[in-house]
Amino acid sequence: MSMNKWLWGGLGWALGGPIGAIMGYAIASMGESQRQHGQTRGGDLGAAMLVLFAAVMKADNQLRKTELEFVKRFFIENFGVQYTKERMNLLKKILKQDIDVKQICYQIKTHMDAPSKLQLIHILFGLSKADNEVHIDEINMIEQIATLIGVGASDFESIKAMFVPNTEAAYKILGVTNTVTDKDVKLAYRKMASKYHPDKVAHLGDDFSKVAEEKFKSINDAYQKIKKERGM
Repeated sequence: MSMNKWLWGGLGWALGGPIGAIMGYAIASMGESQRQHGQTRGGDLGAAMLVLFAAVMKADNQLRKTELEFVKRFFIENFGVQYTKERMNLLKKILKQDIDVKQICYQIKTHMDAPSKLQLIHILFGLSKADNEVHIDEINMIEQIATLIGVGASDFESIKAMFVPNTEAAYKILGVTNTVTDKDVKLAYRKMASKYHPDKVAHLGDDFSKVAEEKFKSINDAYQKIKKERGM
């Protein structure tokens, strides 16, 4: 199976539209020696992530080694070592293209389910913090992506607080302020725990469960911190 068939074989809605166009152009620009054989793995989320990784990495006009290492590690963990080289080669081609973020996000908003959108934003913040510092231009890009794909402001702030902590980070993770009642804190925790439960993204496969579990742990940790501070 050619790389072309491998890459497209696992795709549904991402096969067409602007995501498909960007990936198709990148593949066409590769030399024959880079079109390796392999089994189809991945799918629509992987294709969307590949393009949006590039958009976030280009946001501050700096390409960092730590970011490339994050992407490489992400592909190894989620798609296997065998195909990581091809995906990294494809990313390098995409980084050279102009990316119409609005069109890409419109395609994602139209076809991707809500839990997957939240997962996507969480992973993009992970990329941004690859060098232990979340850069403002990258935050702005991720916020733009979140808005365009239909992720609400409270959900965005909740995910952001997991990577950009401040004195009220625990409250932001739960989507509330420090002025709410203990009852409201409990209700907010139950709501967020349900929304971000790893089972919500089980359809993406076991490979993505690690990220989902980390996010779920952040919610539990935030709740425990607030309970301790308030003596609940």
